Amino acid sequence: MNAAPWSTLVLGALAVLAWAYLMALRGGFWLMRERDDRAEPAQPKSWPSVVAVVPARNEADVIATSIGSLIAQDYPGAFQIILVDDNSNDGTAAATPTAQGRLEVLRGAPLAPGWTGKLWAMKQGVDRAAEFAPDYVLFTDADIAHSPENLSRLVARAEHGGLALTSLMAKLTVQTWAERLMIPAFVFFFDMLYPFAWANDPRRSLAAAAGGCMLVRREALERAGGVAAIRGEIIDDCALARALKRQGPIWLGLTHRARSLRPYQSLAAVGRMISRSAYAQLGYSPALLGGAVAGMAVVYLAAPFLALFAHGLARALGLAAWIAMAAAFQPMLRFYRRNPVWGAALPAIGALYTLFTLKSAVDSWRGQGGMWKGRAQAAVGAGS
Repeated sequence: MNAAPWSTLVLGALAVLAWAYLMALRGGFWLMRERDDRAEPAQPKSWPSVVAVVPARNEADVIATSIGSLIAQDYPGAFQIILVDDNSNDGTAAATPTAQGRLEVLRGAPLAPGWTGKLWAMKQGVDRAAEFAPDYVLFTDADIAHSPENLSRLVARAEHGGLALTSLMAKLTVQTWAERLMIPAFVFFFDMLYPFAWANDPRRSLAAAAGGCMLVRREALERAGGVAAIRGEIIDDCALARALKRQGPIWLGLTHRARSLRPYQSLAAVGRMISRSAYAQLGYSPALLGGAVAGMAVVYLAAPFLALFAHGLARALGLAAWIAMAAAFQPMLRFYRRNPVWGAALPAIGALYTLFTLKSAVDSWRGQGGMWKGRAQAAVGAGS
């Protein structure tokens, strides 16, 4: 396509300005400074009580490892584990290890109207946990493994900062080619959308959390209306973070102490994970969907297009934007121990994420939005 010189110059200028803003004025998201292995707080004088609530639906392949890692916590205070088996049909409960006096397995009730499946299971776990009157509730997914010191470090941080919510972005697997291509960018894009520094700043309204590992102060959860306050949310972790930030400060950071056990063997599998919530993130709005696609085109696709096919200043601007995005991706690539050359592939990765976002919208319009473990959880025809 032979675009007029002025249009390519405008496109190049927009791409450069977009990356200048993202790198200088977006909370330093790309630097990945919010990590739980930096400036670790001192241990509290006394250790509060904690109950872990683990919603599980068809997790027989990973449940022994995840629950086993909770049983192995070296936490000095009172600690109980409640696994809510959310109507699994793969033997999840039978595959769960036993721990006399520490672990309880609840058979979940049928899904209640108006609730997403995970939140309904979490609610049942919280109701049972209330009988122990814990100081904190640890919400953790059934496909997350924790290092033995993780709970102690979480509680120490929460106590030191008086936090209503302390959350860790579990380290995702990057073993298959699809994971190596897409997963570091998934965390990069999440941090871009919800800069961790802004989420952790009590002066800002922006809030975010990572649902795989969330330590919640029980009193703050009750003041926020409990899990019922977010019962229909697909992006439940960020919804919970918004509710809890109104009750007190929150903290979100990267970690090596919690890791995902969930493999993504193919690009299609990663795509399903992205599509499940992408359109919900846009509020099921066709207008916002159009804006997001246009924005992705300017931020990620314009640079290589201009660098490869334009001339003169337009090519220089495209090359500058491409170099900037590759540089911004480097801290995340180092965190995941990936080759720096992957930074040059960010435009292609961004294009794939755009396609999966469009698929998310189509799924919602067809009544299959928010599909997870056999449940379509988005409103039928949402935003169509």
